Amino acid sequence: MASIIAAEGPTIRISGAGSSPDLLSVAADADVRAVEVGSTGVPALEPLVTVTDGDETAFHTACSTAEMDTIVASVAAGSDVRAAEPDAVAEHDPDTARFPAVDLSGLGGDRRRMLGGAGWRRPTNPADHEAAGGFGDPGPDAVLAAGEAIHGRGWGDICQDTPLTPTWETVRDTGGDPAVVVNGHGNPADALLLASAPYDVLDGATAVADCVGAEAVIVYASTADERAVETVREAAAEHPEGSPAIDVVAGPAEYRAAEPTMALEAVEGNHRLEARIRPPGPESVGLHGQPTVLHTPRTLAQLSASLRDGDADATRAVTVQGDVAAPVTVELAASATLADAVDAVAVDGEFKAACVGGRFGGLTRDLDVSIAPEPLTDADLGTEGTVQILAADRCVLEFVGKRAQFAADENCGRCVPCREGTTQLAELLRDIYDGSYAPEDIEELVRVMDTSSICAFGVEAGRPARTALAEFEAELQAHADGTCPTDSCPETVEVT
Repeated sequence: MASIIAAEGPTIRISGAGSSPDLLSVAADADVRAVEVGSTGVPALEPLVTVTDGDETAFHTACSTAEMDTIVASVAAGSDVRAAEPDAVAEHDPDTARFPAVDLSGLGGDRRRMLGGAGWRRPTNPADHEAAGGFGDPGPDAVLAAGEAIHGRGWGDICQDTPLTPTWETVRDTGGDPAVVVNGHGNPADALLLASAPYDVLDGATAVADCVGAEAVIVYASTADERAVETVREAAAEHPEGSPAIDVVAGPAEYRAAEPTMALEAVEGNHRLEARIRPPGPESVGLHGQPTVLHTPRTLAQLSASLRDGDADATRAVTVQGDVAAPVTVELAASATLADAVDAVAVDGEFKAACVGGRFGGLTRDLDVSIAPEPLTDADLGTEGTVQILAADRCVLEFVGKRAQFAADENCGRCVPCREGTTQLAELLRDIYDGSYAPEDIEELVRVMDTSSICAFGVEAGRPARTALAEFEAELQAHADGTCPTDSCPETVEVT
């Protein structure tokens, strides 16, 4: 099938995280063009059916088979896209290759640069991607220039919150046979990109490969993200010939397997995942001992968008989850705030706090903080791109206790500060239930973990507890005095 971008006549797109054979069959029976285009990142609206004709698109959220019957009948009759009573209508360039801006929660604004293809183009169709300006050949100088303005996204990126170009130059200067690894393990936005817009990620990866002289790209993802693995594998098989070879490797679902050096261990097939001591870092001694670039899909999609559009306008993908009616992944300008991200969800209860920055993010009640890395770091919050909402009935001590115990159970055991520190942290938090509240001991332990662990796992594992001490000191003290302010802790408290 030719590209659906600027196709003549109406096109029905079905967006969702899974296949929708019932909706497709309704269109097929009426001989109306309908295609599946992957998830938008806003599952509460899906299956989302859009009808595009020229410069207008109608949106039908959470579409049922009965509603699809009405939509298809309207299209078959040649009616206006508004005739089937859509939830919203957007006007746009008839040749648009990105999801149009529309006034629907989670899809508002015009900032979908990385996620523009998600829910709009068929994920594994090269014609759609090429019509959107993909499969370009930017050249090393253009790639190096773009990398100066882009910082790595996510804790699985070798350039987390730092510019990309210096690492690429190190890889080129080291010589040997460089490797490029796409680390798509464990983050919802990364999994969404691999499942809904894989060519945007692969465009960035192949551009980096050409820049550093790598002959192969390895895409690494968790076995838990089956759809992402399946889709990017299919996209790689359909990728144009002449580009670097692309291989897809699925690794264990353990949280620590996303850490850059443990990701390399998993790609190499090692059964025991341990962080590697640095220096030297992967940019000098990486996959199979070769200099290696390792970026997340968010980083590479950002690079792809910058090369395609010719500007470095930065955006951030943020996934909001936790005590919400439905999780969502939104793309926002870097100047947006946490409150802008939270506005995309319905909080399940009264808002109490947010854990910002992933599994080991920081707790805060203040959402008036920019989502850019520097403001988040200054506020002792994480930059991983996830926001976990805690409703009013959520016990903070139980929450951070579980995070500490998770760290104690899941660390790789390679370094003492992380291995022993996470165990001691869980014990200190558990002791609060017995009336022993020692904030100075917790702060000192977390400081040691932060300053002497060999990888981000140990550095960040104490942040939930540290920020809880700062934000919820009275609630922790209340537990030491024998009361849970939320009345949610069981009579015999367990934080494991």
